[in-house]
Amino acid sequence: MSSKDAVQAKHSGRSATPLDETAYRILDVLRDNGRISIAALADRVGISRASAYSRVESLVSDGVITGFGARVDHAKAGLSIGALVFVTVLPQAWASFRDRIVDMPDVEWCAITTGEHDAMLLIRATDVSGVHEFSTGVIAQLPEVRTVVSVVVLDEVVRRPFLLPTDIPERETEVPLGMTRWTPASPGRDTLPPR
Repeated sequence: MSSKDAVQAKHSGRSATPLDETAYRILDVLRDNGRISIAALADRVGISRASAYSRVESLVSDGVITGFGARVDHAKAGLSIGALVFVTVLPQAWASFRDRIVDMPDVEWCAITTGEHDAMLLIRATDVSGVHEFSTGVIAQLPEVRTVVSVVVLDEVVRRPFLLPTDIPERETEVPLGMTRWTPASPGRDTLPPR
């Protein structure tokens, strides 16, 4: 694989090297403890230390592992309120909207979506007034934004750092038609370059 192909694979979300069962076991262990020693990782996965070290280095260089960090309890850190902010963006303003959102420290997570709204943001605040101030005083004031809807998160039932294909169970149930409403993306969303 050329370096150009590796860069393209890294930016397209695909790994440069296909993942095998050992790679998935390594990722599963690191998901629970990103600070585990290479020796302990090798023991848990059932491979040599040298292999564990080279496998982790390969996962990092291929862009499968994009970083290591601490998980924080938001409430204990002083941000007791979470909110989802749904945004409808003006059709020709996507690139500018994305650039502005990336620079906003209040935004924990943002995704461009299909459906009634164009983007969904997860924000954190010290209180409900902080959610209101950000939603109406910052996001709604952007010239790229047409509408904003905010909902306060009452309880975060499940929050995993990431999922793996090995986590998804095989299902043999028949899915009834008509249970999901599909709204196509508005023009311009699908042509944005990856960030």
